Amino acid sequence: MKQKVLVTGGTGFLGSHVAEHFKKLGYDVYAIGRNKEKGKLLEEKGIHFLNIDFTQEKEIIEACKGMEYIIHAGALSSPWGKYEEFYRCNVVGTINIIKGAKKHGVKRIVHVSTPSLYFKFNDDEGFDGKGVKEDHPLPKEMVNDYAKTKWLAEQEIDKAFSKGLPVITIRPRAIFGEGDNALMPKLIAVNDKVGVPLFNGGKNKMDVTYVENVVHAIVLCLFTDEKNLGKKYNITNGETIEFHQLLEYCFKEMDKPFRKLQVPYGFLFILAGFMEWTHKHLFHYKEPKLTKYSVSVLAKTQTLNIQQAHLDLGYEPQISIREGIERYAKWYKEQEKKVD
Repeated sequence: MKQKVLVTGGTGFLGSHVAEHFKKLGYDVYAIGRNKEKGKLLEEKGIHFLNIDFTQEKEIIEACKGMEYIIHAGALSSPWGKYEEFYRCNVVGTINIIKGAKKHGVKRIVHVSTPSLYFKFNDDEGFDGKGVKEDHPLPKEMVNDYAKTKWLAEQEIDKAFSKGLPVITIRPRAIFGEGDNALMPKLIAVNDKVGVPLFNGGKNKMDVTYVENVVHAIVLCLFTDEKNLGKKYNITNGETIEFHQLLEYCFKEMDKPFRKLQVPYGFLFILAGFMEWTHKHLFHYKEPKLTKYSVSVLAKTQTLNIQQAHLDLGYEPQISIREGIERYAKWYKEQEKKVD
């Protein structure tokens, strides 16, 4: 009998890659998600689709029955939204998964968190350009409600681990690749409309992670030694790259002109703060075109140290940034042809 794997967020970008990968490895894969259209596509590939909301405690617990492994990749991931919605999905959803895993004796869980926890607006607080390690002091106040609720979810995971839950947490940075509906599409859209804002010529350094490298890290976490349970691991491509170089590679492969927009960081940050206030108080939380977080992400150096994942898990990125961009560009062009 095939071993069963449950993937939360199975209709999302990362989750769908994880589900398809484990199906190819010969596992009996179950994917939790809310997108019925994408769920049908998973079913066509032999993956069981469970149309369940994270807040449905009874249904989530039942979905864990008979599972050997759980990859908890589901989350409300956005720089903007209502706190209650983030909390319900990211914290309550995680608590429900923990309850299900405990009740049904799941062998191991990989919890997908975020390095947004490290982010600080103030450079002097020590994030900018430091090659941040997993034990780096976190800010007193999280940068947004997404980061805040993911941190609360990690705390729930930590409490569960202290009571015997076999779990490992990863913090993958800026995931991109085929099916990406956040990072690359937003950069492409703003490039097409007005140009990508560059600060200091886009020389700020950053880490990104090709999606299949994250999947590889998840597989390593599932089968690593028990001594690594309870730990947290940064995951990136292991290649620090300047922001302008990333964009130049990307737009060249997609046969698009790279439109650079030189703007003062301070001005755009203040404008973003004003837009946040107006959209929160006057436009019923409609997402603004700019947020302080999105502006800062484009401006700051953000690099992570992945040495611990290398030492403990044997993690080595399998696909380079350049190859990842080539794959993404090929996929993107194919999607454009389908629309035409």
